[in-house]
Amino acid sequence: MTDTAGSGVDDADGWTEHLAWAYGLIAPDSAERASALARLVRAREEAESARLRVNETWLPSPRLRVTARDRAAAQKAYSEAASRCMPEALWSVPASGEINTWAGLPFAMLFLEWEARYPQEWTRHAKAWGTKQSLIRRLAIANHDGQVRTKLVDLVDLAVQRPYRCKDREYVRVARAVDGGELRGRLHRAYRSENPWAQLHAGYVLWLLDHPEVPNTRHVWRTWLSDTHTS
Repeated sequence: MTDTAGSGVDDADGWTEHLAWAYGLIAPDSAERASALARLVRAREEAESARLRVNETWLPSPRLRVTARDRAAAQKAYSEAASRCMPEALWSVPASGEINTWAGLPFAMLFLEWEARYPQEWTRHAKAWGTKQSLIRRLAIANHDGQVRTKLVDLVDLAVQRPYRCKDREYVRVARAVDGGELRGRLHRAYRSENPWAQLHAGYVLWLLDHPEVPNTRHVWRTWLSDTHTS
C-alpha cells in the first residue's frame, strides 16, 4: 500500500506542464480561483482513485492474480496523477539536498502562499499540516536567490498578521534564515500597526531575531507573552 507520491517530474518544464494552472489558486479574482479549485478537486479525485488501485494490487481478492508488472503500472499511474495536484505532487521533494535546487520549489512556495492568503480555501480543499511544516522547515535556509528570499519575507509578514494557524510557529525558522533589513522593516511596521495579532506576533519574532540563542518553543512563547503583559 502507498500514501506517498513520487511524481516522476524532475525538471521545471514538467512541473509547469502539470501544475501551471495552480497559480489560479492565489489569484485575486474569485472566479479564477473557483476555476482552479474545481480543477484541483478533479485532480485529487483522480489521484485518490489511482492510489486505491495501487492498494488493490497489494491486497488482491483471492480470484485476482496480480503480477509485479501490474503493480508497477498501477504505481506509475498513481505517480502521474499525483504529479498533477497538490499537496500530492509536493510529497516528492528529495529527501536529501537543499530545496533551492528542486524543480518543484516554485510550487512549494505557491502552496504556502495559498495557505497564507486564502486559508479557508486551502483548509477545505488541500489541508495538509504535515506538508506545510515540512516545506517551511526545508525552506528555512539562508542561501536562497533574491526572488525566493523576497517571497519568504512576504510569507513571514502574512503569517504574523493573522490569528495563529497550525504550524505557523515554524515561520520563525524562516525569519531567522532570511533576517535582514527588509524583514525587520516589515515586522516593525506590523508591530506598530493597529492589528493586535500583528503587534503580538511581530513583537515575538523580532525578540527571537534579537536572541538567536533562544529556542522557539511553546514554553518560550508563554514566558515571553507573560513578561510582555506584565511589563
